[in-house]
Amino acid sequence: MSSTTIYTRADYAALLLRVSLGILFLVHAGIKIFVFTLPGTVGFFESIGLPGFLAYAVILLEVVGGIALIVGYYGNYFAILLALDLAGAIATVHGKAGFSFTNPKGGWEYLALWIVALIAVFLLGDGAFALKRSNNRN
Repeated sequence: MSSTTIYTRADYAALLLRVSLGILFLVHAGIKIFVFTLPGTVGFFESIGLPGFLAYAVILLEVVGGIALIVGYYGNYFAILLALDLAGAIATVHGKAGFSFTNPKGGWEYLALWIVALIAVFLLGDGAFALKRSNNRN
């Protein structure tokens, strides 16, 4: 007797969200590292009144969290941490630029969409195609 695994649309949705958001976070961190450079990112954080070391913590979270989302290693829990990261970006940088992300200095609409998608990952769980599924599904 063979056992057949049946995947739900929610499993595929979780996979699609996790992988796409994970890739976006790796790109986002890559921009901080390779385009703005580490010293440039630290300098930017300091210019807006944040401690420079926080830049390294944010980059580390975005890299580790991005990888965790892609492979599905407690990705839904990293999704919450990354949503808080983006909420901080809205509070410190993008919120005062207005809603539209095309505004000078970028608004907060794009980051708000990311936050909603990350909350969806948390609520869906990691899905069946995860390396290590967390157990938050009811």
